[in-house]
Amino acid sequence: MLRRTLLILLVAFWAPMAAAQNVPKPGPKDLCPVCGMLVSKYPNWVAVVTWKDGHAHFFDGAKDMFKFLHDLPKYAPNHRKEDITGIYVTDFYNLERIDARKAIFVTGSDVLGPMGHELVPLASQVDATDFSKDHKGKRTLRFEQVTPDLPVALDSGKF
Repeated sequence: MLRRTLLILLVAFWAPMAAAQNVPKPGPKDLCPVCGMLVSKYPNWVAVVTWKDGHAHFFDGAKDMFKFLHDLPKYAPNHRKEDITGIYVTDFYNLERIDARKAIFVTGSDVLGPMGHELVPLASQVDATDFSKDHKGKRTLRFEQVTPDLPVALDSGKF
């Protein structure tokens, strides 16, 4: 019984990590569909949306990824939210891809991304709290709390 419980815990812990490790990486010519920047130039900020048909969209930060997700008809008119298989961001501290739906995002910090003020992704609430203290973060948000107006507010400096 103990062996089975340990196996279940290991699978529950390692499966999401293994999935995140298999996230495709942007190529040298992949452009962010929101701003048009070359994504591979900013590996510490890469965000990725993967689709059932196997392709991926890459972003130069979580902010543009959220703009994309909140307005698929504008940025990807032939795509449906139901066809998304994964949404990933790059954790600020360990620079590994993490599930964006489980990440904590900090706004209003003194850390700027490739496009200025950014939603800084962190793997845990503890990391987000530490980051906020060290970098003057104003708010911490979960994935579902990032509203369509927030990325636009970040661009205008009104966050």
